[in-house]
Amino acid sequence: MYRKENIKQISESDKVWDIAVIGGGSSGLGVALDAVSRGLSVALFEKSDFAKGTSSRSTKLVHGGVRYLAQGDVFLVFEALKERGRLLRNAPHLAHNQSFVIPIYTFFDRIKYTIGLKMYDWMAGKLSLGKSSFISKSKTIERLPTIKQEGLKGGVIYHDGQFDDARLALNIAQTCDEKGVAILNYFKVNQLNKDDKGKITGLSVKDQFSKNNYDIRAKMVVNATGVFADKILQLDNPDAKKMIRPSQGIHLVLDRSFLSGEDALMIPETSDGRVLFAVPWHDKIVVGTTDTMRKKPKLEPAALEKEIDFVLATAQEYLTKKPQRSDVLSVYAGLRPLAAPTDESEKTKEISRSHKVIVSDSNLITLTGGKWTTFRKMGEDTVEYFTKITGEKLNDSTSADIKIQAYSNDEPIDYLGVYGSDRKAIKTLQEENPEWNAPLHPKYPYTQAEVIFACRNEMAMKVEDVLARRIRILFLDAQASIDMAPKVAELMAKEFGKEEAWIDKQLKDFNKLAMRYLISS
Repeated sequence: MYRKENIKQISESDKVWDIAVIGGGSSGLGVALDAVSRGLSVALFEKSDFAKGTSSRSTKLVHGGVRYLAQGDVFLVFEALKERGRLLRNAPHLAHNQSFVIPIYTFFDRIKYTIGLKMYDWMAGKLSLGKSSFISKSKTIERLPTIKQEGLKGGVIYHDGQFDDARLALNIAQTCDEKGVAILNYFKVNQLNKDDKGKITGLSVKDQFSKNNYDIRAKMVVNATGVFADKILQLDNPDAKKMIRPSQGIHLVLDRSFLSGEDALMIPETSDGRVLFAVPWHDKIVVGTTDTMRKKPKLEPAALEKEIDFVLATAQEYLTKKPQRSDVLSVYAGLRPLAAPTDESEKTKEISRSHKVIVSDSNLITLTGGKWTTFRKMGEDTVEYFTKITGEKLNDSTSADIKIQAYSNDEPIDYLGVYGSDRKAIKTLQEENPEWNAPLHPKYPYTQAEVIFACRNEMAMKVEDVLARRIRILFLDAQASIDMAPKVAELMAKEFGKEEAWIDKQLKDFNKLAMRYLISS
């Protein structure tokens, strides 16, 4: 992805794009991918970095939603299971089969989860990732050596998907770019342009670095900004009612020793009725999540102390090696864009996660709700409105069969497996300049070559882009990311021809951010 080339594309004053997408998270990327699969011309603008918001802060699961099945949302589960299968097929370098174990402590739970997960298997059909089954107490302990054994009756194994969310977003962005989408990060939408009938004809955007403004003409504009959808709706109509109620989920990242073995742990019903996962990810364990209503969306939401305490207390209840605050390597929070409840007392876990597409009087199309697993279907459903808005014929969607950039079915031989076929390019950089083969941190395998690759091929513009979303170290070990930042800033400055002042500002900004991912003991 070359930012300068894409800026050239949007600079053509006489160009009219079929669709302009606002938002570079999973929703916006799903719209762009589906639109380009139908032969439409697309421009996409993200005010920060791709997946900077909710889309890099998930539980790292590609799943049908066992909890939604329990709530009776069968249609959502059917749809998500189908999309789960497609995603694992189209991006096997980033999404793979993950086995889960539910520890069983009562006879009733054994019946409930064995039957419920058999239904989950059946609903997945030919896209099933493996059969669920009940296993004995000894087998459960063998698979989850650190699980609480007192009262344990056995376990139920089932299968779902696990993935790297930010890297998937990046590879989807690259896929769109390859197919002709003018895709740009750090471009803010300042205005929605309209004709004399009040219908949208395009938008005005501003490059956050050069401060240059661009007017984009488009037949259809899509608001796919997740928890920030209300801001664009109010840009369209200052009197627009708020449609989004952010729900916060937090995750704690721990050393792998807290859940040794290859299986993930699922606690389907915690003390307050939530679901808790402990999932192996990049040789760490991600433990979460919470479901806390928040009043205002934030680009960098902070974990509340009560949320941290809840996740730790629940993990301590089920694990023999009990995590303490001092064991948390990183804590991150994300906001889910739920439809605002009509009843203020409504709990977030009871609000449907189904996506919705809304058409404003101005013809602004807004995509809300949904989840990572169904990003492609969300995009397909949104692009279907193109004919309604423009009157033009629309080709059939082919996005379900598009292999994502860096697609590779090879078994990963090292940590570079998440780069898929791009692994070779990183290896070439390491050979080209032996210095770039040097690790960025003594405890981690990441090398300088990955920083160079991120700058040249992945549109990384800031130190944060590299350490948070290209290399995932900010989410894995916040202190290690702070230690790595000076070298990353130095390499980026050399690559971009920046002065010492740029390095100083980058380090100041990144360190301030990274401190939010650390918790005090």
